[in-house]
Amino acid sequence: MTERPVPDRSYWLTRFLFLRMLGLVYAVAFLVVVNQWMPLLGSHGLLPAGAFLDRIAASHGRDTATFFQLPTLFWLDASDATFRACGLVGLGLSLAVLAGFANVPVLAALWLLYMSFVHVGQIFYGYGWETLLLETGFLAIFLAPLGRTDPFPRTTPTPTVVIVLLRWLIFRVMLGAGLIKLRGDSCWRDLTCLVYHYETQPNPNPLSRYLHHLPVWFHQIEVAFNHVVELVAPFSVFGPRRARHVAGALIVLFQVLLILSGNLSFLNWLTITIAVACFDDGLLEHLVPSRVRTWIAERTAGAQETKARGIAVYVLAVVVGLLSLNPALNLLSPTQRMNTAYDPFDLVNSYGAFGSIGRERYEIVLEGTDAEEPMEGAQWAPYDFPCKPGAAVRRPCWISPYHYRLDWQMWFAAMPGAGTEPWLVHLVAKLLQGDRAVRGLLAPGPFMDRPPRFVRARYYRYQFTRAGEKEWWRRTFTTDYLPPLSVDSPSLTEYLSRRGW
Repeated sequence: MTERPVPDRSYWLTRFLFLRMLGLVYAVAFLVVVNQWMPLLGSHGLLPAGAFLDRIAASHGRDTATFFQLPTLFWLDASDATFRACGLVGLGLSLAVLAGFANVPVLAALWLLYMSFVHVGQIFYGYGWETLLLETGFLAIFLAPLGRTDPFPRTTPTPTVVIVLLRWLIFRVMLGAGLIKLRGDSCWRDLTCLVYHYETQPNPNPLSRYLHHLPVWFHQIEVAFNHVVELVAPFSVFGPRRARHVAGALIVLFQVLLILSGNLSFLNWLTITIAVACFDDGLLEHLVPSRVRTWIAERTAGAQETKARGIAVYVLAVVVGLLSLNPALNLLSPTQRMNTAYDPFDLVNSYGAFGSIGRERYEIVLEGTDAEEPMEGAQWAPYDFPCKPGAAVRRPCWISPYHYRLDWQMWFAAMPGAGTEPWLVHLVAKLLQGDRAVRGLLAPGPFMDRPPRFVRARYYRYQFTRAGEKEWWRRTFTTDYLPPLSVDSPSLTEYLSRRGW
């Protein structure tokens, strides 16, 4: 049989790869929902989502207008049973897409479900990659076949318009990240930010310590490469075919390096997924056997878009174009905002990361004791978290693309000047009450079978040790973050009462 190549300018393989990778990202996102939603945002969680909706309803009412201000399915029912069911359905549909069963209804359901969680997730879902997944997931609805799950259906060629919109998205993601750095911290301009970043990033991984101790000149080269990828390469995603391939390859390589150097949830994996739109079948066909290339070429020969679908994607382009005005102006603004949504459905957003870099790392360490009174000499046992730095001897974790949301928020809470977070006080109260679900958000350790009498929070500076030392971190006590509290401490009970907890 004579080999027939897939046409260079077609996007059958592009769509196939993009949707499989999107299925993976969705699966991770919904796995986090299934594992962590209840103790974080369930009816007995740290920031109950149902109570959040009740507060909004009390001030704005429960009507159509309120829904369009905060679109979420959970206006219909915010019970724990509904949260669990929606999380499991989302996980199941994600795995179906990952396995190759993707069409418009499945992708629309995934987008609607995840948007519903994000919009009531409050501070625990306030990250740029949440809106990035929603924007990507919405575009994917128009990329997939209408009803069939066949990845190469004759009646549904990959719409080039949607591929271009994905390139517009990756352009904004990368350029937004580059500009926010230049406009933000001076260390990005003098090329020294990575001297600090590996140690002070949210959740370092085992390679971070080695990278931290590399020479300053090496870090300066890294930052220069960062600027090339984020400030120069994005303009080539709309350029000639070869330039577009080079830009896509640089973006993918950069994201792989970020995955190797830290734990940034599924952000980098999702960015790679979007960057796939820079590649066409003429490039990707080299990744598949010749027999598969011939089969795809024969199956897709003469495929034509339906008129209705063609109209739909052009309407999408107009909508995205109009909604892009504010994000585009934001890119040009000297007061650029990162990770901002400009419409209630998060269809077109602005992005950015690490506009400022911490020079020192601080951690809040929670400790419990069984002592009758928290006097001097009481034995305190520290709680560890699954991933954030805790015990000095514990090796940093490697979890990307998974995300421990409480660990990440503890990083924010420990920033100098952040103040005391209400959810953190609620966390202490839950540990004192022996809440098993909330205790499950932390790493195995003390007080697994019973609550302590007192919990306190202490503030430490953390620094990487050198390779070869027994401990991974050097800790220096700074101050007390929270005084010893018991389940019946008047200050704690009054604090919880004021917030309806």
